[in-house]
Amino acid sequence: MKGNHILAMYFHNPSKKEFESCIKWLKTNGFTFLSPDDLHSIITENRPLPKGAVLITADDGWRDNESNLVAVADKHQVPITIFVSTEAVEEGAYWWSYLDKAKDLKINIPAKSSLKLIMNDKRVALINEIKRQAKVERQAMTVEQIQKISKSKYVTIGGHTHTHPILVNCRREQLYNELDVSKQKLEAWTGKEIKHFAYPNGDFSEREMRALNELGYKLAFSSEPRQIGIAELSNPYCLPRFGLLEGASLAENICRMTGVWKPLMLKFRLPELAKDENTTIESPVYRSNKSESLLTS
Repeated sequence: MKGNHILAMYFHNPSKKEFESCIKWLKTNGFTFLSPDDLHSIITENRPLPKGAVLITADDGWRDNESNLVAVADKHQVPITIFVSTEAVEEGAYWWSYLDKAKDLKINIPAKSSLKLIMNDKRVALINEIKRQAKVERQAMTVEQIQKISKSKYVTIGGHTHTHPILVNCRREQLYNELDVSKQKLEAWTGKEIKHFAYPNGDFSEREMRALNELGYKLAFSSEPRQIGIAELSNPYCLPRFGLLEGASLAENICRMTGVWKPLMLKFRLPELAKDENTTIESPVYRSNKSESLLTS
């Protein structure tokens, strides 16, 4: 609350109780809620960072986001952003949803974590083999839901690619197609300009940032768990966010929201890294390192 930074955070598919508990805690403790447009104005107009500012986002566009996130945002009058993968909206499910079906079909396929590391062409071919033989129940919002929630004055719709690939594994033409197709579809569905983006799995490089700029996106969010300070605002295409964990206790997610979780875990797991909480990955490619909860609820 006294620092010169903003806390951005992301959910995926939390229950209404989980999401509302976090929103209530933030409101009770006097935090100020920002939209991506507010953040963009701070950057472009060189305005000072508001104290105790938070930016709430959710990735993928899960079916229950309407009842569990949007309803809460409307009730408490707080802005939220939902980054939507458009293929899942059209087809009903995300590519990783088909992996369990592979076992039933006796298709030998690598684990989800391994599929995130291979070239996108190979991953698509493996998933398409399962798609040809199996169906998955709807998990994503429908086009009608996207249209409905986009009318809320508290909801911003952002891009999250078309098929949710790991962008650094895509060929150049695939990258531009993923970003452009998603943008065009969302703009057609909502009637609004799509200006903001979240990297699937949090993975990106200079190439992805350059493509987003060329296609007219204004902000892009990673999953690197750091605060947004003055230094981070110098590049609006790699804004960090803290990840919330569905199924964790409210106490754990408070630690995650406020940036306490990472240094705490480093202290317990990697003491030598805890000496410098500001350590970042110095690499042409930022690959997220999402870990599961280490504490029981």
